[in-house]
Amino acid sequence: MPLPSPDEWRATGRTLRFRGHEVFVRIGGHGPALLLIHGFPTAGWDWCKLWPELARHFTLVAPDLLGFGFSAKPQHHDYRIAEQADLCLAALAETGTRETFVLAHDYGDTVAQELLARAIEEQCPVQLRSVVLLNGGLFPETHRPVLAQRLLRSPLGPLIARAMSREGIGRTMRRIFGGRTPPDEVEIDAFWYLLARDHGRRAMPRLIRYIDERRAQRTRWVGALQRTPVPILLIDGTADPISGGHMVVRFRELVPAASVLELPGIGHYPQLEAPADVLAAALRAFCAASARPAPT
Repeated sequence: MPLPSPDEWRATGRTLRFRGHEVFVRIGGHGPALLLIHGFPTAGWDWCKLWPELARHFTLVAPDLLGFGFSAKPQHHDYRIAEQADLCLAALAETGTRETFVLAHDYGDTVAQELLARAIEEQCPVQLRSVVLLNGGLFPETHRPVLAQRLLRSPLGPLIARAMSREGIGRTMRRIFGGRTPPDEVEIDAFWYLLARDHGRRAMPRLIRYIDERRAQRTRWVGALQRTPVPILLIDGTADPISGGHMVVRFRELVPAASVLELPGIGHYPQLEAPADVLAAALRAFCAASARPAPT
């Protein structure tokens, strides 16, 4: 089945008003709620290969976080993970849900950690049933940002952002995908379109500050993984140079109660590189948490 274009993806979503900004969210399927939280610097379109099968079992809620994709990209905004968590809760409120499963990737992992921390603090209005995390910087000490990320965080960030191009994004994505599962031209076109639309490059130097937030909030966010009673599964493409096999070692050390699935040869985007493996593992985890038989 061909992938939907970003505009086709958008055509079946809706726009919400969130704190004075227009944000895009795609909602579909039926069953218990499943919140899908995308990573940096892409958007909810990243879930397109998983969407049809997941929608058979869940009501899917996939927002484009503020500054990403089809959502507003205010240039001078003080982007914060806590605000992105609030946005996710606002998107869930559209379905009237009181409990949800979570599937998150990269930047979205950090948003999920914030939700887990709030749940521990009894400050989360939605019950988290089970959380599946894909490759992401769960621990500042194991996160290895690529050159483009390091430059965006530097004083040269605004200049670097203006110089970003489709070719540069393609090179970066090919480096972080697995060697046998590189992104094709359709995927690279989608990544670039979603990043660049509405002057999205200008927001990148402010969005990248999440790396500094991870350091400042390490005790709280890593503690959330360690203290939560919510079942957690990490699915990790171990060939990822950013948060691959080296991060799994640290995860097993610090969060021994969680489950782990390693995907050898897969890079930073398991949901696009190995969608069948991610689907099977996530469905097993969610069904186990709800005491339902896993689909075959």
